Amino acid sequence: MSNWKECALDALHKSLYPVPQELNEIDWKGGLSNKTDRLAQHLCAYANLKGGGVLVFGVNDDATYEELSKETIEETTKKLGNIAKNNLAWSIQLEHAVLDFEGHPLLFIRIPEQQNKPIYLRGRDIYEAYIRSAGHTVKMSREQVHEMLAQSHGLTFEKRVACGGISAERVLELLDYRKMYELIDRKIPQDSERIIEQMLEFSMIEQQEDLYNILNLGAILFAHKLKDFEALKMKEILVRKYAGANNLIMELEYKMDRGYAVGFFDLLDTVMAMTSKERIIAKREAVPTYPKVAVREFMANLMVHQDFAITGMPITIEIFTNRIVMTNPGSCLNDVNRLIDLPPHSRNEGLAQMMLQLDLCERRGSGYDRAVTAIEEMRLPAYKVQSGDDYTRVMMFPEKALNEMTKEEKTVACYQHACILYERNEMLTNQAVRERFGLDKNKNSVASRIIAECVERGFLKPYDDENTSRKFTSYLPFYG
Repeated sequence: MSNWKECALDALHKSLYPVPQELNEIDWKGGLSNKTDRLAQHLCAYANLKGGGVLVFGVNDDATYEELSKETIEETTKKLGNIAKNNLAWSIQLEHAVLDFEGHPLLFIRIPEQQNKPIYLRGRDIYEAYIRSAGHTVKMSREQVHEMLAQSHGLTFEKRVACGGISAERVLELLDYRKMYELIDRKIPQDSERIIEQMLEFSMIEQQEDLYNILNLGAILFAHKLKDFEALKMKEILVRKYAGANNLIMELEYKMDRGYAVGFFDLLDTVMAMTSKERIIAKREAVPTYPKVAVREFMANLMVHQDFAITGMPITIEIFTNRIVMTNPGSCLNDVNRLIDLPPHSRNEGLAQMMLQLDLCERRGSGYDRAVTAIEEMRLPAYKVQSGDDYTRVMMFPEKALNEMTKEEKTVACYQHACILYERNEMLTNQAVRERFGLDKNKNSVASRIIAECVERGFLKPYDDENTSRKFTSYLPFYG
């Protein structure tokens, strides 16, 4: 079986289990629609998607199966082939196959990613282009079209010019080179030429004869003021603290309008101060409500994984009495149920690598592990992630007794703990669940009920199907 077919079957399985949900890379279809324009939009979106995607016919919107006749299969492949040839800005080649999935013959139509993007609808302008977002086909914004055009020509966000044709002296006025040397733990050179050379080595700037261009990478990380750069002035980070569980009454607001590296630790300290509670025993002290490790990791993710093509939506950190909510522009690139185990995907690899070098985020792939471990050590409920068409939202919640948690909160916390253990090459047991929730030894039945609910939801599976004892059974995440 060719690689794309194996990947398609795997993507379908991931979209159906443990909770049915359409993913960016695969779309279920119960049958062939007569809406040619909408089908063209789907083909367009997948042709613009990294890695392309698949339409699978024979799966209804409610995740039930539809029997496909030979005539239906032939009609579907013919119609989509004609749309791919005649209804897009330029023709693309589709592949198809009828594959068996759990006893059901399904038609898979593969739409490969195109090299020259964006693909848009024939007879329209380039802004009639589409993309997949949070499992849906949506029209691209003008900014997203411009972003894709630039990336199609090898010009990533980080490499684009934020401010061009300026002197070396002006570069050093606009960028906080002192903070750069503090973060890389080196002394500031006496010679300004050496500072400029270092910035060139870090790809923060580029030379243009006797003048220089500040690139987005340098500006977004080390700007004294983001408003000095036209394209970045709306990329500030807002922190808002509210008086209650809604946003009706705002108590405090903090705006980080500096480069992300320059203001990172001040931002972190501000969030920790706004979320901590004051306690007086022998002396006055602030007691954290949320673990600093988790706040730091989630905060770094806001910066690194944002979609810079989305305008009018700054990164926000909102602090309520019963939760902290962090929102960044751009849908989540990974399945929200697999953030702990899957390698991270970033829209901004250069930015991610630079923040790693500056020790502003954990080594790739370990940050979520550390964040969840810290959340568990403080006996907090599980973190939650929501992904929309143009945003990703991460939520943390303060300490809550087990008997105050909802069934959903217990289930998700149990699943996340199983993921952490699996990454350590360990398995979830009744004892592990009791330790996660701080339960006594005589609470075996409580832990068993939580595990049973997690298994019923499809998040866990027994390591040994033949072991009928809940107390001594080991469990793996559904993907293990």
